Amino acid sequence: MYVARAWRGRGAGRMATEALIESAEQAGYWKLVSRIFPENRASRRLIQSLGFREVGTYEKHGKLEGVWRDVIIAERLIPANLTP
Repeated sequence: MYVARAWRGRGAGRMATEALIESAEQAGYWKLVSRIFPENRASRRLIQSLGFREVGTYEKHGKLEGVWRDVIIAERLIPANLTP
């Protein structure tokens, strides 16, 4: 999920992610998975605050502007207190 630069820091990402979690729960999904660039600390903090946990790293997951990029893998079980 991407938020336009002008809207960052205003809660748009939180609202959208909360709506996604609610929709996923209503649809019967049991897990959401996210991938985030390691240096994107704001997104990493946001998803942690919403019950996601970081579970690993995909190395060289894809190229962005000709450079191989790693991504952090995060997951959230639904409901959040569901244990594996």
